[in-house]
Amino acid sequence: MAIHNVIGDSFRGATWVSIHNGGGVGWGEVINGGFGMVIDGTEEADRRIRNMLHWDVNNGISRRAWARNSGAIFAIEREMERTPLLKVTVPHIADDRLVELAADHVFDGKAKI
Repeated sequence: MAIHNVIGDSFRGATWVSIHNGGGVGWGEVINGGFGMVIDGTEEADRRIRNMLHWDVNNGISRRAWARNSGAIFAIEREMERTPLLKVTVPHIADDRLVELAADHVFDGKAKI
């Protein structure tokens, strides 16, 4: 996701982007991305800020929604209503007990869930 986000940021107006080792979890355990922007007060800079931050922030919210975070699901659904061109696949939350029952049925009670 860090690569996806950084590439999107670069296309949308970031002055620079970086891919680097994630901090605090051990060398090589994660990859993080970052960006920087020159903000010089011009209309062009304002356009780039709006475009790039819309992408960057909603990408982070989407990733958390896909992890079934209820606050993120609420936030991205609200943003899609506000921004009709934004399309994000939202997870459908399954009832854990129903999934367990279905697995037991398929595996004759031998499902390891």
